[in-house]
Amino acid sequence: MKPPPFTYHAPRDLPAALRTLAGVGGKVLAGGQSLIPMLNMRLAAPGHLVDINRVAGLDGIEVTPAGVTVGALARHADVERAGVHPLLTRALKLVAHPVIRNRGTVVGSLVHADPAAELPAVLAVLGGHVRVARWDGGITMRDVPAGEFFVGPMESAVEPGELAVSAFFPALGEGAGAAFEEVARRHGDYALAGVCAVVAPDAARVARIGVGTRPVVVELNGHQADWREAAALVRDATEPEGDIHASAAYRRHLVGVLAERALRDAAREGAAARGS
Repeated sequence: MKPPPFTYHAPRDLPAALRTLAGVGGKVLAGGQSLIPMLNMRLAAPGHLVDINRVAGLDGIEVTPAGVTVGALARHADVERAGVHPLLTRALKLVAHPVIRNRGTVVGSLVHADPAAELPAVLAVLGGHVRVARWDGGITMRDVPAGEFFVGPMESAVEPGELAVSAFFPALGEGAGAAFEEVARRHGDYALAGVCAVVAPDAARVARIGVGTRPVVVELNGHQADWREAAALVRDATEPEGDIHASAAYRRHLVGVLAERALRDAAREGAAARGS
C-alpha cells in the first residue's frame, strides 16, 4: 500500500521546524516506525509531513542527578545502550525488535501515546514530563506532566503547531528500586498486560500497560509490608477490555501476578541499593 499525497518539508533547524508547523500544521516525522505504517494503511492522511531528522540538537541524552532528558531524535537503541536510567533501559529492551529500536525514537513513542506501549507507563510511574515547543514570534516552551500528557488512546497533549522536543525521566531516588514485567504472545509484540513499579523506602507506585486507554498510576503508600495485598489493589483497580488475544478476566489476572512480581523485584533492588 502507498500513503496518500502530502507535501514534504525538511527544516534544518528548530525555528524553521516550528515556523513550518505553525504555518501548515501536518504530522511530524522523527523515527517513523508508527507513522509510516499508518500512512501506508491510510489510517492517517496529513496534507503536510514535517521531517525533523535534519534538525540539529534534538538527539541529545543529558544525565543529571535529577534524572535523564532525552531529545526528540534520540533513538530507542541509543538510549538503551547508554544505560542512563535503570527502568527506562529495561523498558526499552521490551520495545518491538532491534530493527525498530534502531530507528524509532523515545519521544515519538510518547507522543504516539499507545496505551499498550512501554514508554508512556515509564514516564507516568516516574512522574516525568514532556517539553513541547511552538513558534509564537519566537520559540516558546511548556512542560507537560505525564499525568496530563496522555489524554486518551493514541492522543497526547501536543497541540497542532507544536513539537515535542524532549522528555524528562526523573531519577529513582536514593534507596529506590524499579522493575518492569509484561506478558506478550511473542517477544516484541505488544503486551497482553504489563506493569512497571517503583519502590522507595516510604512509597511504591505501579503503572499498567495494555489494560486501559492510557497509563494510570496506582499509589501504594503504606502497603510495603504485604506485596500480595498491594498487587491485589492494583488488580482490582484494573478494568481492561477483552479482545481476540485475551479476555478481560485474563488480563486482570495477569496484572495482579505481574504487579506482585514487579513490586517484589523492585523492593529487592531498593534494599540492595541501601545495603540492607
